[in-house]
Amino acid sequence: MLKRKPYTGLTRQLVLAFDIGTTYSDISYSILQPGEIPQPQGVTKYPGQGQVGDCKLPSIMYYDHVGDLKAVGYEALKDELVEVALTEGWVKLESWKLHLRPKHLSSAHIKDSDIPPLPRGKSVVDVLTDFIRYLFQCAETYIQESYPRYIWLSVKDEIQFIFTHPNGWEGAQQQHIRRAIVLAGLVPSTPDGHARVRFLTEGTLDLSMYSMKFDPTSFEEIAPAECRLQGSVFVTRRANGLLQKKLRGSRYSSPEMIDDIMNTFDQTTKLHICNAEQPAYIKVGSLRENDLEHDIKAGKLRLLGQEVTKLFDDSISAVINAFEQQRNYVTVPITMAFIIGGFGASDWFWSQLQSYFKSQGIELSRPSRVHKAVPDGALSFLVDHLVKARVARATYGTGCTVKVDEDDPEHLSRRETWFMSASGELHVPKAFKGILRKGVQTNEQKEFRHSFYHARAAQSDFGDELLSILCYRGTLPNPQWTDRDQDSFSTLCSVRLDLREAAKTLIPTRKVSGQEGFFYSLNFDVIILFGSTEFSAQLAWKVNGAETRSPVTMIYDED
Repeated sequence: MLKRKPYTGLTRQLVLAFDIGTTYSDISYSILQPGEIPQPQGVTKYPGQGQVGDCKLPSIMYYDHVGDLKAVGYEALKDELVEVALTEGWVKLESWKLHLRPKHLSSAHIKDSDIPPLPRGKSVVDVLTDFIRYLFQCAETYIQESYPRYIWLSVKDEIQFIFTHPNGWEGAQQQHIRRAIVLAGLVPSTPDGHARVRFLTEGTLDLSMYSMKFDPTSFEEIAPAECRLQGSVFVTRRANGLLQKKLRGSRYSSPEMIDDIMNTFDQTTKLHICNAEQPAYIKVGSLRENDLEHDIKAGKLRLLGQEVTKLFDDSISAVINAFEQQRNYVTVPITMAFIIGGFGASDWFWSQLQSYFKSQGIELSRPSRVHKAVPDGALSFLVDHLVKARVARATYGTGCTVKVDEDDPEHLSRRETWFMSASGELHVPKAFKGILRKGVQTNEQKEFRHSFYHARAAQSDFGDELLSILCYRGTLPNPQWTDRDQDSFSTLCSVRLDLREAAKTLIPTRKVSGQEGFFYSLNFDVIILFGSTEFSAQLAWKVNGAETRSPVTMIYDED
C-alpha cells in the first residue's frame, strides 16, 4: 500500500477531478490541509438521485427546441421528465462525448451519423460547457453541505482542476475542453487560470504500461499508450441492435421501450452474464408480461447466452490486440495487469481477459472501487506525482527544407523541386525532421530541441511565423519525407514564433558563390517538452554566446 506523504503547502487547497465518461461521469475531490495526509473523497449525491451513495452520474442531457438545457443526469431519467420531453420534442443527448473524438483513432466502426446529433445551433464545446458547469455545481453543493461553510469560502477562488480524457486525445481535444472550462466559469481565461487546469489520460479502452520502482515509489511508462474506441458503451450499442431485431413487431419495439430495456441491460445483464452456454434474461415490464413469440415470459426477455457474450467480442479483441502491440516495445517481463473503470464490473469481460492474461503468465486484478478508480487516480496524479516518465505514442517532428546534397540519390530524384534560398543555396522541400521518435521515454523536464536556420533578404522580414508540429503514426521506423506515407502524417499543432527580438542583433552577410547582394540569417532552436499530458514549447537563440528564451503560443486546429 502506498504511503502518502503529508501535504506540504502553506494554505488549504481544494483539488477537483472530473472524469467525464461516454455513459457515466464521476467527481472526486481532496481538501489539502497543511501537514495532513491528503485523502481522496467522492461526490456521492446528485440532483434527482434515488439512492444516495452511487458515485456515478449518467452522462445524459435534454435540450429543448431552442437549445436551452432542461435536464442532466438522474433528473433526465425521471419518468415525468421523459414524458414532458416526448411531448415537447426535446432533444436527448447520449454518447455526445464521441463528437470530440480525434478522427485518426481506430474507429472505422463509428461514423458521425452513428452518434446522436447535437441540438441545432449547439457545438460539442457548448454541450461540454453545460455539462461541466452542471458537474461543478454538483460538487460545490455537495462540499458545502458536507463541511463547514468556511472551508468552501477559503478554497473556492483557487481550486485546482483535473480533467481526464482518453489516451488517444491530444492538443486539439484538450483545447476544446479548456475552452469549455473557461466558458463554464471554472477558471478565468488568463495564464494563471489556465495553470489551474491539468489533464490526465484515461479511458474509452485505454492501455498504459508501467514499470514500478520502490523506495521511493514511482512509475515509469515503458510503452506507447494505446487507445481503442471499444469501451462499454459499444457493447450497449451492439445490444441495441440485437434488441431491435429480437423485438421487431412486438409492442416493445418503439425507441422509447428499447431505451428502457437498454437501461435495464446496462445495469443487470451486461454486468452479470458469465456463461455463454446458459440463457440470459432482461426484465421487461411486470410479471404479467408474456409474449412467447418474442421470447418474453413472466416479464423477462430470454436471450441466448452466446447472443449476449458475442456483444463483447470486439471489445475483448481490442484489449488483447492493443496489449500485444504494446508488448513489442518492452524488454522487461509483464507480471501484473489491472482493469480500471466501470467496464471491469462486467463478469464476462473480466473472465475472458482473466483467461487470456493467465495464459500469458500475467496476474489480472480489478479494484473493488472500479467506478471511482479514474477520478481517484487523477487526484493521486496531482497529489503524489508518482509517474516520472512517459513514452511517446507517435513520432513528432517538423516539415522542413534541407540543403541539396548532389551525392544523395533521394535529393537527385527530387531535382525538379529544388529552389534557391535567400542565401543563394539550393534547397529541397518536403523533408521531415524527427524531434521525438515513437517509443522513446521522456519526462517532464527533458527538453527536445530542433535547430532552425532562416535566411531573409531584409532584417525586417523576421516577424511572426507559424511552425507546424507534425505527428507521424505510420509504420516507417525513420520517416524522412512528408510525401512518403503521406496519409500517416497529420498536424498536431502550430507553434507561433515571434522572431523580431531574436533578429535585432543580426548583421548582413554576403550571398554565397559570388552572387550579388546580402542576406540576414538567424539560427534558433524550438524547445519542446513532451513529458506531461500537455505539450509545451519555447523559442531559444544566442546573443554573444548566451542563450535567451521566450515563450511561444501553441495553436491547435479544429479536429
